[in-house]
Amino acid sequence: MSQEEKAMVGSTTPPHKEGVAAPAYDKNDGSNTGLPVTGEVHDRMNDDFWTRNGLNLKSFQKRDYGTGIVELERSMKMRHLHMIAIGGSIGAGFFVGSGGALRTGGPGSLLIDFLIMGVMMFNTVYALGELAVMFPVSGGFYTYSTRFIDPSWGFAMGWNYCFQWAIVLPLELTVCGLTIGYWDSNTSVGVWITVFWLLIVIVNIFGTLGYAEEEFWSSCIKLAATVIFMIIALVLVLGGGPSDGAYSTYQGAYRWYDPGAFANGFRGFCSVFVTAAFAFSGTELVGLAAAESRNPVKSLPGAIKQIFWRITLFYILGLFFVGLLIDYDDPRLLGQQAYADVNASPFVLVGLYAGLKGFDSFMNVVILVSVLSIGVSAVYGGSRTLTALAQQGYAPKIFSYIDKSGRPLFSVGIILAFGLLAYVNLNADGPVVFEWLLALSGLAALFTWGSICLAHIRFRAAWAHHGHTVDEIPFKAIGGVYGSWMGLFLITLVLIAQFYIAICPVEGGFNTVEGFFKSYLALPVVLFFWACGFLWKRQGWLSVDKIDVNTGRRELPWDEIHAWRAELAAMPAWKRIWNTVFV
Repeated sequence: MSQEEKAMVGSTTPPHKEGVAAPAYDKNDGSNTGLPVTGEVHDRMNDDFWTRNGLNLKSFQKRDYGTGIVELERSMKMRHLHMIAIGGSIGAGFFVGSGGALRTGGPGSLLIDFLIMGVMMFNTVYALGELAVMFPVSGGFYTYSTRFIDPSWGFAMGWNYCFQWAIVLPLELTVCGLTIGYWDSNTSVGVWITVFWLLIVIVNIFGTLGYAEEEFWSSCIKLAATVIFMIIALVLVLGGGPSDGAYSTYQGAYRWYDPGAFANGFRGFCSVFVTAAFAFSGTELVGLAAAESRNPVKSLPGAIKQIFWRITLFYILGLFFVGLLIDYDDPRLLGQQAYADVNASPFVLVGLYAGLKGFDSFMNVVILVSVLSIGVSAVYGGSRTLTALAQQGYAPKIFSYIDKSGRPLFSVGIILAFGLLAYVNLNADGPVVFEWLLALSGLAALFTWGSICLAHIRFRAAWAHHGHTVDEIPFKAIGGVYGSWMGLFLITLVLIAQFYIAICPVEGGFNTVEGFFKSYLALPVVLFFWACGFLWKRQGWLSVDKIDVNTGRRELPWDEIHAWRAELAAMPAWKRIWNTVFV
């Protein structure tokens, strides 16, 4: 390792090239603000409260950032990142889509498939955390693919991720309208689509802070509701329900025997994976949000560790109770449309069958909050990725526009415009069009997660090749490279399982060409984006010696890191495990 690299690793003040301003650095918290000490910092300091928070016309003017890459607003706090990690992606896939998964696969498939996806997600997010602490850049996972795998594949992943969220937004708006229909079936769904679209616009006026606060409070509501549901579900399983309800006697696990734990055999088992992937989509947003937090070095590792609790307590335990209380052949689950029919949500049905007055409406309010939250996340994730693409020259330059309040204005605008596709559902042929739109984003998240795992594997290989050691990595993935290999292996298995279902659907026989592409359209779309990237950039797979592991590395408070590691090593084994894995 060169003396320059040793200096970069061994101190809190890495070397800088001549003529390039060092990043502004806060010695109190070890954070690198990411803003060069130029006119931008002074410009921000001189702006008034209304401009900084996007509340006047001046805030829409272009930020003067000098030369280099535009920095987004770093206004997220530790509490924001923690709640985005633990509750951010809980939405329609979990509360509503789980009903369709229960019907096609049975409670056994539901539990096992979500458990497999949970193991994959656990390793993927830890790999993302390791990369994001060292390189917390806007549009994180796309840039990691570009930097550590293949620039053409990075191009494909960036557009794939942006397109995924652009399609998810109208879907979530439609579910919002249908959820209101649970109470008011007379008002057109289009009216409610308009109302919730305007709400999402209002949240985005406040930029990063608006997203962070909305996610914090909606996550609190979702987590509290899920805990309440599990407590009530436990009482119902034990037979403590009202005497006039379906759960007034001990339930136990009899539904795993009658009608059974598995439905539709191996096909049913494979079909649940796509619902699990949809339910876990957005978990990776915590890595994207790291680029806009005040101090990712301190806040991101703790947020990453919260993923364990979300996977274990909420997804696995919550769906286990659902399987104990709802028959997979329940007539209300039959006729469910993909992720849209709130009347078929098993969480709502439990309240109805138990005779708990008002509980079904309570769960529908929670579903409404959850779905609206995912809609806001869609705008955030899609716009930040589009801005990163523009900054790297992979999208029109206009999308790199950042205004004085730190909003990527044109990127937010184009993603919000995609939300208007929700009105397509009002047309007689709307559901057919919408099925194709959903097919475009159905498996998109799996390619993103697989790329994160592969980028981590390639980073570790290049890191070692350039003479670095694992001890120089401030936050290490708990499973190391082996965890990323496991995540990549499980993602490959899920893609193979879904390919099988695309050919041999749950209903039996073989699928039509149309049915195949509705199940597997994401793959040709990704390959199309990759081909476009390759034809444009003419760059392919990067060899390990060509991977740059130094440029853009975050300035780190190594004295504090070494002190914490020494403190951790001196702890008893149980306490060391607790601090390493859980907090």
